[in-house]
Amino acid sequence: MRAAAPVVLQAGKLPHPMLADLLAGLPIQDPQLLLGPSVGEDAAVIDFDAHAERLLVVKSDPITFATDQIGFYAVNVCANDLAVTGATPRFFLPTVLLPAANATPTLAQAIFRQIGEACRALGVVIAGGHSEVTPAVHQPVVAGAMLGEVARAHFVRSGGCCPDDAVLLAGAIPVEGTSIIAREMRARLLHEGWMAAELDEAANYLFDPGISVLTPALLAARAGLVTAMHDPTEGGLATGIVELALAAGVGMEIDLDAISMRDLSRRLCNAFGLDPLGVLASGALLATTPPQHVDKLLQLWEDAGWPAAVIGRVLPRGEACWALHHGVRVPFPTFAVDEITRLWQ
Repeated sequence: MRAAAPVVLQAGKLPHPMLADLLAGLPIQDPQLLLGPSVGEDAAVIDFDAHAERLLVVKSDPITFATDQIGFYAVNVCANDLAVTGATPRFFLPTVLLPAANATPTLAQAIFRQIGEACRALGVVIAGGHSEVTPAVHQPVVAGAMLGEVARAHFVRSGGCCPDDAVLLAGAIPVEGTSIIAREMRARLLHEGWMAAELDEAANYLFDPGISVLTPALLAARAGLVTAMHDPTEGGLATGIVELALAAGVGMEIDLDAISMRDLSRRLCNAFGLDPLGVLASGALLATTPPQHVDKLLQLWEDAGWPAAVIGRVLPRGEACWALHHGVRVPFPTFAVDEITRLWQ
């Protein structure tokens, strides 16, 4: 009798149920760990001194999809995950892995320059890290660890949302994915008749509107207007919404027609048959707030130059996630892996 073939995991995040089971077997309980590893949470929050006013916030994350501007991605993705807890990023420790097959001094210099420029723009200091050339990778990989601090009174967690809260989206989707498609698939798109100018515009989404959500996240946290925030990255906005719901054990009802998306983003996703809801979404911020704070929060973001909208509501605990399309409730879209991975299949 032939043995069953081993299960092979797909590229991308581990499935949520598997991740929850794996985390349950780790030593993650400590009274000083106020927020530890959990599905849907973006960073760890540590209380070293119960009498101190500030808490330590820590995050680690690798960049494995992008190659162009990888240093910029590494810094900003980690900074976003700190910001959604209300924390100000302070120190960064990058691990830079270069492929033995084609690493050059020019490549190393470019990545270090990108990391340095991105950290200076955010007021972040490089505190250490590691770099090496290795045959273990076939393209550059930057894995960063970032440390920050948050006032105890302003600490926010993804699992803090409550039934009847409004769900808001600041920014548009998928900013990060749009830039990656334009950068990584440029030659093919030009061959297929796309204009260089529009690909340049899409590639520049990395910087304008940009993938940082530091400004809206810190404004919301410091104003005390949000019950939860989340940075939707790998798996896109749809996965970010599911993670937000899982973190709090609640359901969600999301109006797909209320989600902001630029036409250029939609067209680039369509060119490769990608669903924008499942494409890397850094550059957008998910937040929940009680109904009475909605107008104040929207105004706060608008004054800072951040367009935002109510895209749904939090359902009672134990409910599922649902979508509304043209006013009709339909199953919520889910993605086993980020749609962007299909570019290289």
